[in-house]
Amino acid sequence: MKKHLAQYEINILGLDEKRHQFDFEGGAEFFESFDQDIVENGRFKLNLELDKTATMMRLHFDLNGSVELVCDRSLEVFEEPIQVEEKYIYKFGDRNEVVSEDVEIIPFGASEINIANLIFDFICLAVPMKKLHPRYRDESDDDDGFYYSDSIEEKIKPKEERNEEVDPRWEALKSLKKKL
Repeated sequence: MKKHLAQYEINILGLDEKRHQFDFEGGAEFFESFDQDIVENGRFKLNLELDKTATMMRLHFDLNGSVELVCDRSLEVFEEPIQVEEKYIYKFGDRNEVVSEDVEIIPFGASEINIANLIFDFICLAVPMKKLHPRYRDESDDDDGFYYSDSIEEKIKPKEERNEEVDPRWEALKSLKKKL
């Protein structure tokens, strides 16, 4: 683990069985510590509530901050605000094992946990799939002149019923078809 991420370690061996509060902050160095290209820069403040019992620890993450993203449309860099509220559980057991996306087993004798990866994962999950600069967010993607309808009735109506102009040549052909 990178040296900078050591500040996100919590000594759990000396903690009493009760609720504890921790505050963490991070910036560019935090994101540079991970080999990735999702978030390269940002800042955050984390308020962590850790509730320790004899068999488990419940962690409640309340994270606020912003990340720098590159707009998918204009390639401009912009700041995206993030707010994350997540829970994670460490259960004490006889081995290390990730049970699910929010539950992990750690040995009874574990002396510390490092929450840096959890923080990073929660931030990455808060990043929108479509990264649009705020000035493009009000624009509609359907302004390309096409008509879209979710209604099946609208799709199967003949052109005459949809109030669309019909080419007069087609009208002439329809009159011939009716005579046959």
